Amino acid sequence: MNWTDERVEKLKKLWSEGLSASQIAAQLGGVSRNAVIGKVHRLNLPGRAKAGGTTTAARTPKRGATAPRAPTYASRVATRTVTRQQGATMLKEEIEIDAVSEITYRPASNVVVPISRRLGLTELTERTCKWPVGDPLKDDFHFCGNDSPDSSPYCTYHQRMAYQPVHERRRNNG
Repeated sequence: MNWTDERVEKLKKLWSEGLSASQIAAQLGGVSRNAVIGKVHRLNLPGRAKAGGTTTAARTPKRGATAPRAPTYASRVATRTVTRQQGATMLKEEIEIDAVSEITYRPASNVVVPISRRLGLTELTERTCKWPVGDPLKDDFHFCGNDSPDSSPYCTYHQRMAYQPVHERRRNNG
């Protein structure tokens, strides 16, 4: 099956109307659902809402390496018109979906990171911080080694990173 200009235009039209890949394949005839999905990707057509997910205005090309950042997300409700089948009739209806927007993370400026004592595994004691630093397969791997309270394997700084209060975990996990 060849993708003629006419068939590609019909694909674009049906895709923009919100039809599924299966429905488009049935209307075009002689083409599978997977072929439609592949052509949509190659044409870089705008994405659509996923169940409980985000709406993407258009496929964005992958970016080069940038500085890592930890985004947080805020949820908002958006209305979207979708087409669904009921019996032999296609119905259009408006539904509410949760859209997710990115919020930029700004770390606190008053955080002081302690200087690591850079201890090896054999140098650790029950009163030193056992927080691993770096890649264990590299030569510069070490442990924090700062003083730790009596009942903890970590120093005060690394305790805050390792242990979250229960109410924080519940809020973060939904």
